[in-house]
Formats: sequence, C-alpha cells, structure tokens
Amino acid sequence: MMKAVRFHGKKDIRLENIEIPKCGKGRVKVKPAYVGICGTDLHEWEDGANIIPTTPHPITGEQAPLTIGHEFSAVVEEVGEDVTDVKIGQRVSVQPIIYDGTCGACRDGLVNCCDNNGFIGLSGWGGGLSEHVVVPRSAIYEIPDNVSMEAGALVEPLSVAWHSIDVSPFKKGDAVLVLGGGPIGLAVIQCLRARGAEKIIASEVAPGRKEFAKRLGAHYTLDPTSDDVVARVRELCGGVGADVAFDAAGVQVGLNQAVKAIRARGTVINIAVWNKPAQLPMNDIVFREKKYIGVTTFVQGDFRHVLDAISSGNLKPLPMITGKIQMDEIVEKGFRPLVEEKDKHVKILVEVHP
Repeated sequence: MMKAVRFHGKKDIRLENIEIPKCGKGRVKVKPAYVGICGTDLHEWEDGANIIPTTPHPITGEQAPLTIGHEFSAVVEEVGEDVTDVKIGQRVSVQPIIYDGTCGACRDGLVNCCDNNGFIGLSGWGGGLSEHVVVPRSAIYEIPDNVSMEAGALVEPLSVAWHSIDVSPFKKGDAVLVLGGGPIGLAVIQCLRARGAEKIIASEVAPGRKEFAKRLGAHYTLDPTSDDVVARVRELCGGVGADVAFDAAGVQVGLNQAVKAIRARGTVINIAVWNKPAQLPMNDIVFREKKYIGVTTFVQGDFRHVLDAISSGNLKPLPMITGKIQMDEIVEKGFRPLVEEKDKHVKILVEVHP
C-alpha cells in the first residue's frame, strides 16, 4: 500500500492508503519528488468537481474519488516493456495531458485540444500527490543535471505560459500587458522576459503579487482599482498601446481594459479559465482590427523548451516557491493559505520524496 492525497468532493481532500500501481507496457513508474498545488486544484476543492470527473472519464474510465497533483517532478523507479530510452534513477518532469490520439485535434498534432482530454492528477491514472505513479512514456521529460527537482515541479505552469507566447504574435522587443499576478500571470512574465520582451506591464490588485511581478521581470506594475490601465498602457507604449495582452485573470473588467489597451491590430491572448460567461467588446475589436485568441495548456515539446531555458539560466523560477509542506499538511498549510492568503503566496510545493 502507499499514501495518496485523494479528492472526494467539495472541501473533502483525504490522505489515504491505496494500492501501489503496477508498471505496464509503454509505461514508466516514478516516485514523485515535489508537487505544485495548482489553481485548478483549489477551484475543485472550493467549489466541487468541475474538471475532475464524477462519471467515468472517456479515456481513463475513472471518476472521483481520485488522486490529485498534476505539477510534479519525480525519479524513475521502473520502466515497462518496450520502453528503452528511459533509465531507472533518471530525474524527470511529468507532462500530465491525457489524450485519445484519434480525434481530429489529435490527428492534427493538437493533443492539448483533444475532444476527450484530461490530466494525470485530475482525470485518473494516479497523480503526483502519491508515493508512486505510473505514467505513459510520452509524459516523461528528463531534468538537466543543473536544474533542481523543485524547479522541475514548476515546469508545468511555465509550459502553459511558454505555449501561450508561442500561439501569440509576440516577437522580441514587443510591449506586452499581462493581466493577473497569480502563478500563471507570473509565469508569463518570466517567459516573456526570457524571450526578449522589452516592456512588460503587469496589472494586479494585490500589493504582494505586484511585488512578485516586479521581482520576476515586470518593468511596470499597475493597480486596476486605482490606475487608469488603458491610459497608462498607452502612455507607456508611445501613445499606441501594447502589441499583445495576456489575460491570466479572467474577469470582465480586465478583458475590456485589455482590448482597449492594445494597439490597432494588436492581440489579446486568453489563458484564464473563466468561471462565468464573458462578453467581448466587439466594436472595439472590429473597428481597430484587433484579435482575441484562446489558448490551453501546452503541446509536445513545450516542457523541453522550458527545461532548456531553466538550464541555460534564461528562466529563474525558484522565487515563485513560497512554501514547502508535507502530504499530511495539504489542506491546512497548502490549500487554505493559497485561498485565504493569496497576497503572500505564489506556489506551495508538497514534498513527497524530496
């Protein structure tokens, strides 16, 4: 038996003993090292199952209760039949997307847009918040020797940011507005800085998160409750507006500001998961030929790009870590502080096998 953190329902997370999974053909068994607590985990805990299936998932066949944790680094402990390029003892980051490989999106190579997609640690196949987990070979990315296991647990949110920049028209030297100073917004700021953004403007209400934004690479920070975001962005961008805006906040007032703050033919990239319907200010978009694009998670290769950027020193994400806890502290020292003390925390890591 092994220990695992399991989601049962709203405000119901339990540390339980469950069976140790067996490694099979094309699979790799790993021992999680560090696991990041994601905003998605918090939403499921606060509001009840949304992404976590309550009926059998079409790929995994699993439903709640299930093991959580989808941002994690690990050490390989066993490889299955037909896996010849992964070695026992390798340090790895786990890319958690689950996809069917047969739908139209998958056939186009867009596994992140799979019609039946899910995530290890949200949809079944175990999760990082357990002493052992078995994952597909395709989920394994080796961590370079000069990258820590803690940084390896940050690769997943950084890959979300990296992918959003790839989808956008951003080019080196552009001026960029980032809405939201939570983990994903801060990841976007870091990746933009690593990729040559010369003017990064962050819009965030919480004073502590504004400081994190500055520390992690923002050139300017604005408070949307006291600053005229549209006027300030235009002022900072020579009167024409930002080239690209990244929305990691997902609130209507922010979306309206972003559309108005970008230049003619500028682009708003939405990364946020919205908890209620949004309205697009269509005339602002139409009459200035602006674009609005949605992005989701990451594609094959994004993990490798992020790991290489950390290894080279272009990305330095460790300041995102604001706490380390144990599995039996997951609610009181993990979920609750991240919900109730957002201004103090960015990313809390759970130590499973540090």
